[in-house]
Amino acid sequence: MTQHHSPGRASKGWRAIAGLLLLPLAACSVLRTAPTPPATFYALDNLPSALRAPAPVDAPTLLINPPRAAAGFDSQRIIYLREPHRLDYFAHSEWVDPPARMLGPLLVAALQNTGAFHAVVLMPSTATGQVRLDTEILRLQHEFLGHPSRARFTLRATLVDDKTRRVLGWREFDQSVAATGDDPAGGVAAANRAVQAVLQEVADFCVETLRGSPDDAVHFGAFSD
Repeated sequence: MTQHHSPGRASKGWRAIAGLLLLPLAACSVLRTAPTPPATFYALDNLPSALRAPAPVDAPTLLINPPRAAAGFDSQRIIYLREPHRLDYFAHSEWVDPPARMLGPLLVAALQNTGAFHAVVLMPSTATGQVRLDTEILRLQHEFLGHPSRARFTLRATLVDDKTRRVLGWREFDQSVAATGDDPAGGVAAANRAVQAVLQEVADFCVETLRGSPDDAVHFGAFSD
């Protein structure tokens, strides 16, 4: 007796086989992750240059050591805080360079703009000078601890007589600026304003320290040859 297979049964068999073949493809599509968005890079901007009078003939040369950064602030990652003492990082936004490396040329520009120094030199260099500025970034972060959120920048600066190694003065500078938005771009814009304010304060501090009274500082003329 000849057996006849039902067309419906054969169709079901092929569908089952096709389903088995498609299982690996379905698994791959489930495991495939969404493409990672490209990182956005931000920079610290330079202070606008200003016209200034020539430096006095007996003005010292200022050497600036490369700025340092406290632990946690020495990378390109942009830091934010949602609760005290806990540092988090934006996932797809970074500084174009570690902030400490970007800060060196900004310090040079800010000190040159004072017109109080014969030259301002970022180390290392073969140049010699009479005074040295050491700096350390203590914090540069976007704080979500209130509304509006704020960018905060804290810098420690130490001015040293480069020949005697005597500390002429030191100070911590801290600026907190309201952000225009609660995103990385808003925080970076506020961070730039905070950094620029601190740079101006550091420049004023250096000039005032060197021009202070003989009892608590060293006159500019004391460095002339």
